[in-house]
Parts: sequence; structure tokens; C-alpha cells
Amino acid sequence: MSVLDRLRGRPSVPFAEARAAAENGVAIYWRPGCPFCLTLRVGLAGQGGKASWVNIWRDPDAAAYVRSVNGGDETVPTVVIDGEPHTNPPPGLVRAALRSRAR
Repeated sequence: MSVLDRLRGRPSVPFAEARAAAENGVAIYWRPGCPFCLTLRVGLAGQGGKASWVNIWRDPDAAAYVRSVNGGDETVPTVVIDGEPHTNPPPGLVRAALRSRAR
């Protein structure tokens, strides 16, 4: 299975679950077909499974949240780390956040 196939089939958690997880963890808001989301997924090199992934096209509350932190735009990936949103962050920032939770 290709990386793109895995990203397309990635289970999406509900917004409320991701929001709760993001307060002390990592939530990644994404959408299918987004090349920046794919770049992040590949850049996480298997560590992405430790985050809550939310497909904004399947969850209107998640899409509204993304718009609220991006000036009205549905810019993805939007990654929330310890309650702080980051728009299209470098994979290294997300990897570091995920590693710190593995300890």
C-alpha cells in the first residue's frame, strides 16, 4: 500500500476527541488530496500514528475550528500541539512533539 493510499484511508477521529487530545497532545487536521498533508505524513516517518488525525471534509466542527485559527481559511495541515495551533508546520516540529509524548 502506498503512502498516499494510507493517508486516504487514515481513520479520522471526531473533532471533540481530537480537541481533547490536543490539549495535552497532538491533533492533525487534514483533508484528502492535500499535498502539504501528504508531505507532513511522509515527514513523520511512521510517528504520525501517535497523533489524532481529523479529516476536515468529514467533520464540519473540525473545519470550523481550522477556519477559526486560520483567518477564515481551511488551511491544512493545521496541527495543534498542547492546545496551540500551527499552520503547515515543519515535520520536525511535529516529530519532536510526538517524541516528547513517547517518554
